[in-house]
Amino acid sequence: YISRITRAGVIEALDSDYMRTAVLKGLSRKAAVFTHVLRNALLPTIAVIATQVPYLAGGLIAIERVFNYPGFGNILLDAVIARDFPLLQTAVFLTGAVIICFQLIADILFAVLNPRIRQRVTE
Repeated sequence: YISRITRAGVIEALDSDYMRTAVLKGLSRKAAVFTHVLRNALLPTIAVIATQVPYLAGGLIAIERVFNYPGFGNILLDAVIARDFPLLQTAVFLTGAVIICFQLIADILFAVLNPRIRQRVTE
């Protein structure tokens, strides 16, 4: 899924006007791909990866339970079974904090990769 989104972003960026202009100004195709295409193609990929983090946490719980691997998911399920509410509150808080951190990292990467967003941040 992520590779399809990246591929679609690369194809869209290769057909854009700024890519054509960069090549016509004398920039080599390889340099144009690395400086212009990859920056714009990675934006939707970063957004998808950042939004997939909660699904990874849900899968973690199932994998740990099935393979009897000790970890955060196993502790969380044991807390649900034992009705240990303080532990559940802490686990939900930590999971939310991790998700927020991933979203913050994605927003920072957006500002680094996209000059339009970077310009809005500095104004």
